[in-house]
Amino acid sequence: MMDEVEGLAALIKDKKLRKSVIELLRNPTLDLDYRCLPVEECPAGAYQHHSYAGGLLQHTIGVAKLSMTLCDLVEEVYGGKVDRDTVLAGALLHDIMKIYTYEPRGDGSYMSSPLGDRVDHLTLLVAELMKRGFPVDVVHVAASHHGDVSPVKPKTMEALIVSIADLADSELSRKTLRAAEYLLRQMGESQPKLGSSRAALDLVQAKSKEGWDGVRKLSNGKG
Repeated sequence: MMDEVEGLAALIKDKKLRKSVIELLRNPTLDLDYRCLPVEECPAGAYQHHSYAGGLLQHTIGVAKLSMTLCDLVEEVYGGKVDRDTVLAGALLHDIMKIYTYEPRGDGSYMSSPLGDRVDHLTLLVAELMKRGFPVDVVHVAASHHGDVSPVKPKTMEALIVSIADLADSELSRKTLRAAEYLLRQMGESQPKLGSSRAALDLVQAKSKEGWDGVRKLSNGKG
């Protein structure tokens, strides 16, 4: 998935910004004495959404693609104008510092890291973007990507687009995972764990198409 993420970064037209984004994606390390997960392994959440290995990159791709669709909507339907470079840069980097805020439990799930218990990924990213000299509009996208509960609310169209895309992709994952977990609990699993969004989607769609017999077949195969 990292190749796909870098392919999206290549769409950034401004050469300096494109280079800075790719450099941070490839080397997101901080000058801190804390361990971090490999980007390819990191989840996007410990439980709420994309809470499995590879979830961070999958969520990043989802947010970037949703953001580009929203750019089309703003320009083609509402007649607005959007700085797509700023949108793409913010979308691709918005959660990258989660590599410092999660660590594996040992059973396939994740929990907050010692650093993540004290400093959130958004704060870490804003500090690093400022240190690396990113444009303030990109920093604003990062600082406001949690929407109304961010330290600063989105005050540009670019920031608003990324915050909406982030929420939409997170909710898509969260609700699918919770639905799949419910189905597995009905099959007798007391603490169901799903290793990918595909596994969750397969369960939900099996219930929709084949009823409980479809869920039972997948549940037995999973076991």
